[in-house]
Order: sequence, then structure tokens, then C-alpha cells
Amino acid sequence: RMETDCNPMELPNNMGFEEDSDYRDFEGTDVKDMRLEAEAVVNDVLFAVSNMFVSKTLPCAEDVAYINVETRERNRYCLELTEAGLRVVAYDFDQTDDRLQTPYHETVYSLLDSLSPAYREVFGNALLQRLEALKKDSQ
Repeated sequence: RMETDCNPMELPNNMGFEEDSDYRDFEGTDVKDMRLEAEAVVNDVLFAVSNMFVSKTLPCAEDVAYINVETRERNRYCLELTEAGLRVVAYDFDQTDDRLQTPYHETVYSLLDSLSPAYREVFGNALLQRLEALKKDSQ
């Protein structure tokens, strides 16, 4: 499972797939399904982008999945998710461009931070709200 940074919007009903009985058989094995990983990535940051979904057109496999994302600036990207991380593979939904040599990012947060100032702002504000809520709870 790919490492992810802290998500400020952890919701109790947003459980990782380890807890989901349908996927319990995968625990402790080397089998990774990138579609499941891609769905988790989308669920983590959907609140901070205009649109984001796992591609239904491009093929998903154990080792690769594709995610379409539209930033709040209305820029569209197709992202490739592999063990190496995430990278932009096209500047439109459901496309790949082999000539595009973009760097891999370890996390979706890092990738979106580099693509979208609006994402950075929304994510930062969500983090601040979460910290304020934690501060109130502890008082």
C-alpha cells in the first residue's frame, strides 16, 4: 500500500479497505489492486478538486490505474498510479501521451500541490479547520 500524507478530512465512515470484509483476504499478501488504491486516492482529495474519478476507459490492472482529475482552475489531467507513485500522463481525461515525461510524486497531495494553487488553499483551509476543531475538543 502506498504511503500517504496526513489527510485533514478523515471521516469515520471513510474506512480504508483493510477494514472492509470484501478485501480482508488480501491482507498480508503481496497482491495489490491499483483500482482499490486509486479509489482511496480519489476519496482522500475529492473535496479539494472540481472533479476526480478512476478512469473507466483506460485499463486498470494489479500494477497500474488511471485517475482523471479536474482542478478548481478547470485544468484537466489524467494521472497514472503505480508502485512508483503518481504522475501526469496527459492533459485531458482518459488519455495517455507516451512523449510526456513528468516526474512521479509519492503522494497525491504532493502532485496536486504542484498543479493547483486552489487545491493548496482548500487543503490548507481544511487542515486549519480540523486543527481548530481539535483545539476546541481538547479545551
